[in-house]
Amino acid sequence: MIRKLVLISALAAAPAAAQSGYVDLAAVDRAVDQFTGVPQGAPGGAALPIDRRLKLAPCRTALALGWYGARRDTVEVACPMAGGWKLYVPLAGSAIGAAAAPLITRGDAITVAVRGDGFAVSQPGEAMESGAEGAWIKVRTLGPNAPVLRAKVLRPGLVGIDLP
Repeated sequence: MIRKLVLISALAAAPAAAQSGYVDLAAVDRAVDQFTGVPQGAPGGAALPIDRRLKLAPCRTALALGWYGARRDTVEVACPMAGGWKLYVPLAGSAIGAAAAPLITRGDAITVAVRGDGFAVSQPGEAMESGAEGAWIKVRTLGPNAPVLRAKVLRPGLVGIDLP
């Protein structure tokens, strides 16, 4: 469920926006900090400042901030006016902000499980890349002249390919 919260206080960016014609991105960073309750760079806060090369049209209403997705690892910042804009700010400690520890590393002996409608087969193989849970990595079965396949990391030592 995506919950939308509206930032009650108007941004202190109004004077800066009037002078430059664009939104003060530092003020948007401060709004994200206030929304999350965590400073930028700390786990749970914005991973990085908003790219200062962005040129966003001024927002004449209060910005709308809310969680984007159920995992609460990204904040959606929107200008709710007609013709407004949206930004998605990844949080530190999320999959985007910090890489998850790999469950499988390159060269590991793995089991490749292939599943389809009414069947499942598995075969030993080797990981050609490292990957965290949920990542798609290159693998090869141990047969002679085996092609390189892409499979999803399910748990340590197991990757899967689902067929339609």
